[in-house]
Amino acid sequence: QVQLVESGGGSVQAGGTLRLSCVVSGRTSNYCMAWFRQAPGKEREGVARFDVDGVSGGRIQYADSVKGRFTISRDNAKNTLYLEMNNLKPEDTAMYYCAAALGRCVKVADFGYWGQGTQVTVS
Repeated sequence: QVQLVESGGGSVQAGGTLRLSCVVSGRTSNYCMAWFRQAPGKEREGVARFDVDGVSGGRIQYADSVKGRFTISRDNAKNTLYLEMNNLKPEDTAMYYCAAALGRCVKVADFGYWGQGTQVTVS
């Protein structure tokens, strides 16, 4: 059973930095891991994806809106997925979720495991 627990969210001013962490329980070294976000009234969207096998279009993928500002990384020894967020903007305000998928990992529906989310607010 895979369980995901996010932390690191908070409130920051525009231009600030936050680092989100997602502690993973269960064997996920061969899983695709990703960060999603969802703002009030909007659909959940992919932010960054770390695909072990690259079967879904590339090992690391970022949404255009965060390219050059966000960095996804994973430390399998610590069973942790990270999202480093720099130069934050008000439009980055959302609940951020960690997710895991075995195999194809392109759409929200491909991910079978989700964390509870951590709130990021940028003013």
